[in-house]
Amino acid sequence: MAVINVKQFSRKPVATPQTEEVKGKDQVQNNAGGFVFQLTPWDQMRRYLILGAEGGTYYVAEQDLLKQSYTNVVACIKENGRRAVDMIVEISDKALAPKNDPAIFALALCAAEGNDETKAYALANLGKVCRIGTHLFHFGQYVNALRGWGRGLRRAIGAWYLAKDANALAYQGIKYQARDGWSHRDLLRLAHPVASDAKQDAVLRWMVWGIDGLGKREIVRKQVGKVSGIIADGRTDKYPARTRQLPDMIAAFEKAKTADVKTLVGLIAEYDLPREAIPTEKLNELAVWEALLEKMPITAMIRNLGKMTSIGLLKPLSKAANKVVSSLKDVEVLKKGRVHPMAVLIAGKIYGQGRGDKGSLTWTPVPAIVEALDAAFYLCYGNVRKTGKPLLFGLDISASMGSPIAGSPLSCAEGTAALSLIHANVEDNYHVMGFSSSFIDLHIRKGMRLNEALKHITGKNFGSTDCSLPAQWALQNKVEIGGIIVMTDNETYAGSIHPFQALQNYRKAMVPDLRQVVVGMTATGFTIADPKDKLSLDVVGFDASAPNVIADFIRGELT
Repeated sequence: MAVINVKQFSRKPVATPQTEEVKGKDQVQNNAGGFVFQLTPWDQMRRYLILGAEGGTYYVAEQDLLKQSYTNVVACIKENGRRAVDMIVEISDKALAPKNDPAIFALALCAAEGNDETKAYALANLGKVCRIGTHLFHFGQYVNALRGWGRGLRRAIGAWYLAKDANALAYQGIKYQARDGWSHRDLLRLAHPVASDAKQDAVLRWMVWGIDGLGKREIVRKQVGKVSGIIADGRTDKYPARTRQLPDMIAAFEKAKTADVKTLVGLIAEYDLPREAIPTEKLNELAVWEALLEKMPITAMIRNLGKMTSIGLLKPLSKAANKVVSSLKDVEVLKKGRVHPMAVLIAGKIYGQGRGDKGSLTWTPVPAIVEALDAAFYLCYGNVRKTGKPLLFGLDISASMGSPIAGSPLSCAEGTAALSLIHANVEDNYHVMGFSSSFIDLHIRKGMRLNEALKHITGKNFGSTDCSLPAQWALQNKVEIGGIIVMTDNETYAGSIHPFQALQNYRKAMVPDLRQVVVGMTATGFTIADPKDKLSLDVVGFDASAPNVIADFIRGELT
């Protein structure tokens, strides 16, 4: 008679140490030594496009993380180049990422590593990813290191300039003059675009030769003999004077270089000169900043809050402060300016502390502006929907979460605190806790200021990582919840049970259809969520669309 092994029918909770692979689960070892799951190449590419590799992680140096991301992006391009370009354009065009650099680099990879169709498609979408001069300089730097300057690339760069009228080109030339060792002059000399009208031609010539290059010009082209190989003078190209066709903004910019403060203020007001047009020695003048603020773009306004406060322009109850507060609370202004919530969060942290992370500049924060930055953070996410279910938030506060997120002054742990507040402010029933090797109450609550929430996290990065603790705590305390949201770098290794096993045990004992969302805070290719679990979802931290995706998934409206 055969012996029946009753253990295979046991309903006893399963548990495997995280340093051991669970048989049959196709796990991989993370950078901390624990076993987790591998993201799909496309999910990993999305993480990179949103979070980038700048600053690296606690376990992986920046160059190593960039190399991993590079290899993965190239693999996606080889698999489906059009899909890769579409993902890059979506994330860049919708401002889903804190920085545009990863998208620019990935587009350069498409233009270098893709097949002919992918290269053409990438270059056709150049203007959707590289919207300003700085973006184009970055692209030029990346693509120059990856490939040669063929006809298609030259044509695409030229088309970027020719798609703008003379006034738009003038603004680009003044505001975005050079970056990464590249200038408009460098790119135009490679692209050789032919202007469609005299005004556009005037700006292009100014970009290449400056104000002295707008008169009549004759250029003798050299040519090489087909047989002899001897270089000799060839045709002579003649160019008419373009001084009269130059946009007024450029003329004002040239005048501003030597103008006194009174004249400079008038030029700013009349011609809408940006801060980059102002001589450095005039950037400590109150009147100059007062004039600049009148039509200052929202992104520039956010970047210069400390400077404008330090010189006395922004102070309590002042007209200038009221203007800033009004702009920060205007959702349409934020949307039009493509302001990412992380940019506001960083600005709020730095402005609230009264000093920059670099340099010696200090100021006394204006309370109304601090509050407006808080409001702007939530407005950047739009109308966040609630789940209507009891939620448990598990924020990773282990030592590895002290590393910077997306190369910013914020730590990954601070990022989780801010993200949890987005949901806390719309939900009726939630609890926010932090885990490392233990599980603690973080006392984050609805209505809390962002800076206060960040302080609740600061200094709490300690110990090893056990991502199974949220589900274990819920089971031990017999808490019925509708969703667990874990925010982590997925470098778990310290627990006696895998996170997905703890989740299974909770579902068996408490809520069978409990949904879990894992919010990845770094660009590594790991996740604690079982890819075969249809009730688990991976999202990227600081993807501006993530809060509503999370809410829809937990409500069961997204599969």
